[in-house]
Amino acid sequence: MTGAWRPADGPVVCVGETMAALAPPPTESLETAADLRVSVAGAESNVAMYLADLGVPVSWLSALGDDALGRRVLAAVGAAGVDVGGVRRDPARPTGLLVKDPAGDRTRVHYYRGGSAASALGPAVLDDERVRSASLLHLTGITPALSPTCAALVERALATAPQERAHCVSFDVNHRPALWPPGTAATALRDLADRADIVFVGLDEAQHLWDAGLRAADVRRLLPRPRVLVVKDGGREATAFTAEGTWTVPALRTDVVEVVGAGDAFAAGFLTGLLRGLGMERALRLGHVTAASALRVTGDHGPLPDGARISRLLALPAAEWTAEEASAR
Repeated sequence: MTGAWRPADGPVVCVGETMAALAPPPTESLETAADLRVSVAGAESNVAMYLADLGVPVSWLSALGDDALGRRVLAAVGAAGVDVGGVRRDPARPTGLLVKDPAGDRTRVHYYRGGSAASALGPAVLDDERVRSASLLHLTGITPALSPTCAALVERALATAPQERAHCVSFDVNHRPALWPPGTAATALRDLADRADIVFVGLDEAQHLWDAGLRAADVRRLLPRPRVLVVKDGGREATAFTAEGTWTVPALRTDVVEVVGAGDAFAAGFLTGLLRGLGMERALRLGHVTAASALRVTGDHGPLPDGARISRLLALPAAEWTAEEASAR
């Protein structure tokens, strides 16, 4: 990997909506639970919080309602070590809300985010000094589905050719079918993803969006332009494609409590590895280690292993990595 492309050193900025989240206790249903747990949920702030956990300077830019839920969200993200000084408070629009409904081994998610404060975000967000001084801007495919102004924000971020950008752009496809008008997501998300520098996509969502028979290498043919494309195959493996080659790393074995948030955690771990010049294989490993911390909890943000444990995992020979079990030891 010596001499391979990587983002310049510097802080990261994540842009997108974060909502208050309500969920019943583990093993209980939304329909019958007597109490609901309040937390926060947002793909981009999830990434920001895990980046902060891993020691990467990071800011989150968004908008929240000037309400109790908005204050709760802001406090939670800020407490994780993320710079939230650029988050706007909107007195006229509410903070979005997400409700989780566990059912067996799956969790249905209900959104109440129409007309939310974050849906009024627009291209002007990118004029923030934090963005101008960032080495990397992280976006997801959720944002352009929220409103025309949010779509314009993402379009502006990707309008400049990669070689002319002041920072690189990371884009997680993060397809949310409920947010898109029928028949619109596949073309829009493929176009946006192919203009980013770093792209994350799940193999299952690529198959849902573009072709049920796709394999990881086929996704690369659909998205040939990103400098780095990472295709995640659930709890099995993740593959990174670059101009220098292809790397596939199996996921760590772990007990899964809930899968929500694991993709965001993986993105944060991988981006940290990339920013630190660890090479593709170790960046993928760090993605898996970080994802495992999200899989082990009911919320979107779980505790990472200590630094010594992470260092040992990244240094393992390939055969030992394959046999390793994730833990927070």
